[in-house]
Amino acid sequence: MRARFFSFSRNHTGFTRTDLLVGIALVSLLLPLVWTPITLSRSRARLERCRANLNGVSRACLQFAADHGQTLPGPVEAPGEFQWWYKEQVKSYLGLQGASAATDSTFACPEDRGYTDPKPFHQSERFDFSSYPFNGVLLLGAPNIAGWRLPEIRQPDRTLLVMEWTAHGPLSWHRSRTGKRNAPFYNDAESVVGFVDGHVDLVKIYHDGYNAAYTRDPIPGYRYRYSGR
Repeated sequence: MRARFFSFSRNHTGFTRTDLLVGIALVSLLLPLVWTPITLSRSRARLERCRANLNGVSRACLQFAADHGQTLPGPVEAPGEFQWWYKEQVKSYLGLQGASAATDSTFACPEDRGYTDPKPFHQSERFDFSSYPFNGVLLLGAPNIAGWRLPEIRQPDRTLLVMEWTAHGPLSWHRSRTGKRNAPFYNDAESVVGFVDGHVDLVKIYHDGYNAAYTRDPIPGYRYRYSGR
């Protein structure tokens, strides 16, 4: 019996190499159109989470003051720098008890990438597991409001209370001009900050090109200040 063989026409309708290359090119063109809105949406969600967290921390600081004769958190004996360890004075107002930990989510900015350490501030015991320092850098000449009474602060709507660490640089975790790098500091980097009057905002931070932002108040035209006078 003669064997029967089936042959396929050269004009079959399957994908050719050219079709595959065209398909890959189309996907390459369309993927950014789909992925960019998703990425922006996620970035906005992280920014809003950071705002909400800092708003909670700001309220905790003000509630502490209300319970202590209108006096803001001030220096106490602690294993680290006061601008971080103020957290021990206010965290109970956020329902946190016991030792601080990396699970203290209200004190964590989702975009926190740390600075000198190879992990975010809110994952480090050295910074009391927080992304948000208090306006209380206790260095000679640095403006701050550590231990101030609220009635003594002349411009509560402009005076910083707590903030993302990046406001000390300044850098930005949300709209970075340096990508994931933490250098160099640059003028008008945007940080989420909380003010003494209770509101929270994303503001541009002044940099003179030489000194860290927290060492001085900004020049006229900026919407914040470190000093209470």
